[in-house]
Amino acid sequence: MKQELLKGLTEEQIAKIKACNGSEELLELAKKEGVELTDEQLNAISGGGLCSTGISCPQCGAGYDDIMFWSERFADGHETVHYECKKCQCQWTKNR
Repeated sequence: MKQELLKGLTEEQIAKIKACNGSEELLELAKKEGVELTDEQLNAISGGGLCSTGISCPQCGAGYDDIMFWSERFADGHETVHYECKKCQCQWTKNR
C-alpha cells in the first residue's frame, strides 16, 4: 500500500494492517478501529495494493474491476455490503 495512505495511523494500527490475510479482514479491522477509509484507500485495498479481495460475480465470474460495492451501517452495529456487477447487473449482499 502506498505510504501516504498510512498517514495518520499509529504504528500499532499499521502492524495490524500488515497482519491481515485479505481485504475482508482489513475492512473488518478498520470497522473495529473506528477508522473511516477514503475512496482512495478502499481502491488501494481492493485493487490488490495490500491484499487481494477475492470478490467475483456469482453469476458471470467477473472480477473486482467489474464490481461496484458499497456498505450500509446500522445503529445496532451490523453492516451490510451491497455488490453489483457492471457486466451482468447481478446484485448480491453480504452481512457482517
